[in-house]
Amino acid sequence: MTPTLVRHYRQADASAPVEPGTRARDWAEIQERMLAPLYEAVYERLEIGAGTRMLSLGCGSGLALLIAAARGAQVTGVDTDRERLALARERLLPEAGADRDRDGLPVLLDGDPSVAVRPEDPPYSLLTVFTPIGCSAGDSEGLKRTLESGVPLVGRGGTVVLTGWGPPERCATSAVLRLATRLADGASAPRAGGWRPARRDDLEEVAFRSGLNPNGSGRVACPFGYADMDSAVRGLLSTRLFDAAVRATDRAQVEKELAEALHPHRRRDGTVWMPNVFRYLVCTTP
Repeated sequence: MTPTLVRHYRQADASAPVEPGTRARDWAEIQERMLAPLYEAVYERLEIGAGTRMLSLGCGSGLALLIAAARGAQVTGVDTDRERLALARERLLPEAGADRDRDGLPVLLDGDPSVAVRPEDPPYSLLTVFTPIGCSAGDSEGLKRTLESGVPLVGRGGTVVLTGWGPPERCATSAVLRLATRLADGASAPRAGGWRPARRDDLEEVAFRSGLNPNGSGRVACPFGYADMDSAVRGLLSTRLFDAAVRATDRAQVEKELAEALHPHRRRDGTVWMPNVFRYLVCTTP
């Protein structure tokens, strides 16, 4: 995202009451685009196009699917967040009644990876998990569980792409994410699922434990840029990484402390800018 795009981004009022679906729309309209450079880098490296049959796990509101479909790929997305999926359908299936039985249309499914297979369908050639690990202890275990049900849907010698946060010293947002754990823990002992810095071999460890063969990796700059402080707060809250903090305290307190943590990243023109680096690991199935 360029500074110009940040400055002209449409605003949302962070003080407004949170209605059902609002957080999903905050994700789609504010936060999801921050990872677009990661999607583009992966697709460029893999030469994604008309011959690709892609399954995206945790597809969210569908931006990664939209970019892949624009390159000619046949895409299927799976997620358990129905509100994000509804927004993905608005993006990818604008025609009323569009469904998986119409050839060439994207497929969007609610549930775990098992819902993405039919006996008459060929195996997928590409599996992507664009939810990056490395921002909470235990997220690598969650990724491994996801792969247990997703990898069997990929054909032999197919491609699996895993993603994660880069080194903390190159991710300005890492310091902000620590706030989520501090607020959730309060005076209690740190939670097992609290924030922890990404480790160099996180992705490789999950790949080996999942029976995958790593054969390439890369790093991509994905700065988090927001038009103003309100957009930054809403965008980060939409990631779901602050949910435990909101439950332990209240939304108003989390918003206040999050704004304070973001203050060092506020620029003179009012925008908020945090440089980050993300990793991707390309694997093949045995």
